[in-house]
Amino acid sequence: MKPRAVFFGTPAFAVPSLLGLLDVAEVVAVVCQPDRPAGRGNQLTAPPVKLAALERGIEVRQPEKLRDGVVAAWLRSLDLDVAVVVAYGRILPPDVLAAPRHGCLNVHASVLPKHRGAAPINWSIVAGDTETGVTLMQMDAGLDTGPMLAVARTPIDPDETSVDLGARLSQMGADLVRQELHAVLSGARAPVAQDASQATLAPLLQKELARIDWTRSAKEIHDRVRGFQPWPGASTTLGARRLIVGATRLDDPPAVLGGAPGEVVAVTRDRIWVASSKGLIALTEVQLEGKKRVPVREFLAGHPLRTGAMLGQDVT
Repeated sequence: MKPRAVFFGTPAFAVPSLLGLLDVAEVVAVVCQPDRPAGRGNQLTAPPVKLAALERGIEVRQPEKLRDGVVAAWLRSLDLDVAVVVAYGRILPPDVLAAPRHGCLNVHASVLPKHRGAAPINWSIVAGDTETGVTLMQMDAGLDTGPMLAVARTPIDPDETSVDLGARLSQMGADLVRQELHAVLSGARAPVAQDASQATLAPLLQKELARIDWTRSAKEIHDRVRGFQPWPGASTTLGARRLIVGATRLDDPPAVLGGAPGEVVAVTRDRIWVASSKGLIALTEVQLEGKKRVPVREFLAGHPLRTGAMLGQDVT
C-alpha cells in the first residue's frame, strides 16, 4: 500500500520530484505558491507545479498564509504519512511540519550543510565548487538545518551554468524521492545530523549582483557569469550602454600582456578578451541593452571593438 502524501513545490525545478513522488506514493494534494504576474504582459501566471498537478487531476491549494493554523488543520484532516517539499519558496511553521505522521521531507539542491538557503545551485557555482548534489532531509524549524537522510552527488563542469546544473539536479532529486522514500518511512535510513560548523549560506539573489567587478580574478568572474543565470545575469558597460555578458571562457588565452581590469586586450574572430585583476577572460556571448543575445562573432560584425577599450566605466 502506497503512503499518503502531500507535495509542496512551486517552480519547474520541483515538477520532476512531484512525478517521482507519484510513482511511490498516493499524492492526495499539492500545495504551491499563489499565481503571480509574469512575462511582458504581466499576466497572472500559474506556477509549473500547479499546472503539472492539475493535468493529473490532483487537488491544488495555494495559501497566502501558513501561520494561521488553517493549512495545518487541513493537513491533519488528510491522515497523511508524509509531506515532500521541493523549492516551495516559504518556510513551513511548526504545526505544518508536524501534521503528517512522518513529518516533512525536503529535497535540497546541495550537499548539506553547504549552501543552506534559497539559491544553492547558483551559489555552488559562484563559490567555484567542483561538486554538488541533492540532499533528502527531515525538515525542522531551522533554515535547511534538519538531519540528512540520503545524498546524491555529481561533479560540476567548469563551464556549466546554473540553468544546466539545475536541470540535472532536478532529475536527481526526483530519483532520490523514488529510491529512498519507502526506506525513510520504514526507518531503514538513519538520520545524520549536519555539522553546523561546515555550514554556508545561499541567500536570495539580488539585482545588484549582476554588475561585473573587473577587479575580481578571471576565474571568479567566469563563475559569477555562469552562476547568476538566468537572473540576475552578469553585465558591464560599454561606453554609456549596458552590456550583458551571456557566456565566457577561460581557455586558450592570447599571448598578450595583461591590461588594467576591464580593459579589452585582444579581439579575435569569436572572442573579446578582457583583463581582470588576475588573468584574462573571454566574452563569447553578449547582449547590448535593447538588443538580442548573440555570439561575439555576430556582435563584432555590427559593433567593431578595438583593443584598449574599457568596460565597466560609464560615460556620462
